[in-house]
Amino acid sequence: MPDTTPTPPTPPESSGPPSPETHVIDYRAAEQLLAARDPRGAVRLLDSVIAAHPENTAARLLRARAFFAAAQLRPAQLEFELVLEREPDNAFAHFALARTHQRSGRHEQARRHFRLAAALDPQPEYLAAARFEA
Repeated sequence: MPDTTPTPPTPPESSGPPSPETHVIDYRAAEQLLAARDPRGAVRLLDSVIAAHPENTAARLLRARAFFAAAQLRPAQLEFELVLEREPDNAFAHFALARTHQRSGRHEQARRHFRLAAALDPQPEYLAAARFEA
C-alpha cells in the first residue's frame, strides 16, 4: 500500500538579497547578543545590516558598542566618529568615544569628548566623567 502521508511543502529558495524585515530582525538579534555578552556575534549580524543600509546611524552605533565590548578599540573609534559626523549632538556617542579614547590611553581626546557629552546632556555619569560638579 502506498504511503499517503502528506509531505510538507518545501520552502522557496531565496532568490534575492535579505529583506528589510530580515535586517530589522538581525538588528534586534544583535542587541540581544550584545546584552548577552556576545559582541562578536553582534558585529557579525550588524555587518550585513550596515552593508545594506550604510546610512543607518542606529546600527552603526550598536556596532560601535559591540566593537568596544569586544576590545576592538580602533573599529569602535571609527564607528563612533562616523556617528558623530552625522549626529554631532549625540551625547552618548561622545561619551562612548571618550571611553574608547580613555581605554586606548588617549586621555586628552577622552577629556574633550567627556566634556562635550556632559555639556550636551548633564547626566550624572557624564558630569562625573568630565569632572564637572553635579
